[in-house]
Amino acid sequence: MQAKNLRFMEKLKVKYNKEVIPAMMAKFGYKNPMAVPSIRKVVLNSSFGKEVVGKSASEREKIQKLIMQDLSLIAGQKTNLVKAKKSIAGFKLREGLEIATFVTLRKDKMWDFLERLIYLSLPRSRDFKGIEPKSIDKNGNLSIGFKEHIFFPEIFTEKEKTIFGFQVTVATNAKSKEEGLELLKLLGFPMKD
Repeated sequence: MQAKNLRFMEKLKVKYNKEVIPAMMAKFGYKNPMAVPSIRKVVLNSSFGKEVVGKSASEREKIQKLIMQDLSLIAGQKTNLVKAKKSIAGFKLREGLEIATFVTLRKDKMWDFLERLIYLSLPRSRDFKGIEPKSIDKNGNLSIGFKEHIFFPEIFTEKEKTIFGFQVTVATNAKSKEEGLELLKLLGFPMKD
């Protein structure tokens, strides 16, 4: 059973090694396979923002706990809290207040998450027509925002009390936007033309 799950998890990693590396070497003229850009990490983050503004401490803690649990389910790894570094009165923000949560995925968990993102979650998204190429920065990193976290198969929509948005950042070591775009296209990310 475990070997079967391992094979499913490594499909994207195997695709990278067997198909993406040779294609990138042919297109960009790399001499060495180690020079081909790869995905370094995936970061998921969500701000507590509007959900906790004006709430009591116990209500705020309850909402934060729900968001952290759901993000941990999606990522398959425990999340970390981010605290405010300074107070801003206009945003009702006090120094030391917990304002966001994030999780960084690397290695096998990263490949597993990317597979679920590409093949399950993006197609389930409402009105999804492809990822805009402008979502890729000049260093080849991709940032995708989700308005609702319920597109992921780990979340049971019937039990959800709080629906929140979060951001996924796929960090590559590409040297340009063109290299990053080609890498993500070859991996199977549904990009708009």
